[in-house]
Amino acid sequence: MKLPVGIQSFEKIRTQDFIYVDKTAYIYQLVRDSVPYFLSRPRRFGKSLLLSTMKAYWEGRKELFSGLDIERLEEGNAEAWKPHPVFYFDFNGSNYQIESGLSDILDEHLRRWEKEYPVSEVGQSLGERFRNLIIAAQKKTGLRSVVLVDEYDKPLLDVIDNERMREHNKEIFKGFFSTLKSFDEYIQFVFITGVSKFHKVSIFSDLNQLNDISLDEDYALMCGITEEELKTYFEEEIENVSKRRSLTVEECLAVLKQKYDGYHFYPGIKGVYNPYSVLKALLSKDFGSYWFETGTPAFLLKKLKDRDFDLRKFTDMTLYASEGMLKDYTGEGEDPVPLLYQTGYLTIADYDDTGREYTLSFPNEEVKYGFYESLLPAYAPAGTGGTGADIFTLDEYVENGNTEGIRNVLTVPTLR
Repeated sequence: MKLPVGIQSFEKIRTQDFIYVDKTAYIYQLVRDSVPYFLSRPRRFGKSLLLSTMKAYWEGRKELFSGLDIERLEEGNAEAWKPHPVFYFDFNGSNYQIESGLSDILDEHLRRWEKEYPVSEVGQSLGERFRNLIIAAQKKTGLRSVVLVDEYDKPLLDVIDNERMREHNKEIFKGFFSTLKSFDEYIQFVFITGVSKFHKVSIFSDLNQLNDISLDEDYALMCGITEEELKTYFEEEIENVSKRRSLTVEECLAVLKQKYDGYHFYPGIKGVYNPYSVLKALLSKDFGSYWFETGTPAFLLKKLKDRDFDLRKFTDMTLYASEGMLKDYTGEGEDPVPLLYQTGYLTIADYDDTGREYTLSFPNEEVKYGFYESLLPAYAPAGTGGTGADIFTLDEYVENGNTEGIRNVLTVPTLR
């Protein structure tokens, strides 16, 4: 069996001999309800694969689910595996810095579906065209539509430091996705994913029944890989890494846990491994920092620097947040903590039920060292090992609470 590193297509995984960690029991739970769902998870955490799996389920592709939990759970259900019209919006991989970026990708999706479901009326706006499509799909199939939205917030996060473009893209969303509320009678199921839930975006205010399961205990392990799943599905790969690194299996598992485990999406339950990082480690047989290959967004570093953020809070268990802060993000505030959590740099470390107060910290060593390394060029552009402004020196000062040392690292003078 092959390791599905970077593979986001459920069909490809199931037909081309890739390992699939069975998460279909969660999908069985979700599709029982007709309420629209929202799930926030960091990048590279399996959201796209989750939606691809849902797409295959709603298209009635039962053959792809052979031997999986949902096949057993749906046994005897006459309503299962009926092929519904599926409208899958993928906002990855487009340029949203240009004025027409978001409109173009929506138009591209609609044009493709309009060939499949010929509409009786020609809509003028993108929203009108989507509404006409949903009506036409029900007329053609006799079934209500399924709407899946992958990384809805990418057109907003990509322009987060450009207020004009951010508001422009919000307005497009407002007109387009209002259909999901006003045409509820034509829609069977809605599932939306993203990194952040921008609570001022009309896609959420219009969908007043939206069920945000981002901090729901029942779905906390739906994305990511648990320790039990790691041992069950990847036993051979772990043994191969152990041999390459001259470790016992137990020692190898301990390193993998220290490097890539520790994400908690509900207080007090077991954590999950970053799936992308742990799969890359198993493939390369090395314990690298893979999640940071695309780098830390510059606007996050700027927010931290502008606020003179106390870096000790990342590790000394004094970084607190409310549930509202973790779930919603306006895109307009100066506080970087909500976005640091939602983007995966911080995770839930503790919880006080009395005040419903969450304590946040780094999830693992990969994130801690990778984030410090991203900070150094922004804070100390001339920093090198010879100046004492390196990642390991900074980490030592933060761990020991050495305020003067931190200040010296982050204000290292420019060399001439």
